[in-house]
Amino acid sequence: MNKPKRIREYGIQIGKLPAGEKNLITDVPGVKVGHVTLNQESMQTGVTAVLPHDGNLFRDKVVAATHVINGFGKSIGLMQIDELGTLETPIVLTNTLNVGLAADGLVEYALEQNPEIGVKTGTVNPVVCECNDAYLNNVRNRGVKQEHVKQAIEMASSDFEEGAVGAGRGMSCYHLKGGIGSSSRIISLKGSVYTLGVLVLSNFGERGDLLVDGRKMGREIEEYLQSQSHEKDKGSVIVVMATDAPVSDRQLTRILRRGLVGLTRTGSNLGNGSGDVLVGFTTANRVQHFEEATIVSQQVLNEDLIDVFFRAAAEATEEAVLNSMVCAEAVTGLRQHHRETLAHYLKVLVD
Repeated sequence: MNKPKRIREYGIQIGKLPAGEKNLITDVPGVKVGHVTLNQESMQTGVTAVLPHDGNLFRDKVVAATHVINGFGKSIGLMQIDELGTLETPIVLTNTLNVGLAADGLVEYALEQNPEIGVKTGTVNPVVCECNDAYLNNVRNRGVKQEHVKQAIEMASSDFEEGAVGAGRGMSCYHLKGGIGSSSRIISLKGSVYTLGVLVLSNFGERGDLLVDGRKMGREIEEYLQSQSHEKDKGSVIVVMATDAPVSDRQLTRILRRGLVGLTRTGSNLGNGSGDVLVGFTTANRVQHFEEATIVSQQVLNEDLIDVFFRAAAEATEEAVLNSMVCAEAVTGLRQHHRETLAHYLKVLVD
């Protein structure tokens, strides 16, 4: 099977900063992504897992942060990240009614890896984020099971598919096919080079609002179809951001907020029914679960140099959304509902 064209292969380059080698979140060293895709008639859903590193994440936590733009969502684990500034499980993405099952899978995975949990130490904070794929997927079926979470983690790799895969299988974006997309940016600062990567689960927007690098592509699509979409924006978006730069959880929060710029550059109005959630981590600063030292130290970025990270976050988020759409295949699912791809219309209107 040929790999789908990404947005740059249509001659569309987002932003000014250079992309990483793969232009994926996994350009951040150590980060891996795994999918399990469920594609059976009205079951169009799945699981995506993002791993910050190959080690034991419960014992060797990464500094993390979250930012909620619009809170119409059912995520698990964000509150403890906000309080402690650390991430101790992989980040799992799935559909809305499978959040609990996915959290169970993460807990089971952590218990297998750490027999001391709940015995010699405290409990574990599973992190699960969701979007509602009920237009294409029979969400009431709750097809995602605990074993799918473990499989997605075990299958995680630095190379991964985008589009209608994993948690993105049943998602819609601008009333076209959405899903999983990714992008990265390289940041050079006074002789040091850092990477910022983004992965999105896109499931938001109204078709006529879609912008592709400032071009009013949504309006062009509706003119081509000679019809306007009357569907409201009831979707959501999850943005996962990773970096290897030494930043604090407070600085991460500031960087995460600039993901909003990238979303709005694609045309999003952040509707009332949209859960817009950002989760980020740095692999540079670690927190040991069984730390014995009284005082621990971390390196943090000079705040006067943070602007380039803001730009990187905005650019990579915008490009990740577009990649989630152009890399997706068309899907027909529940009740024969169908979502065509952005790639289909780019071939007609751009190529």
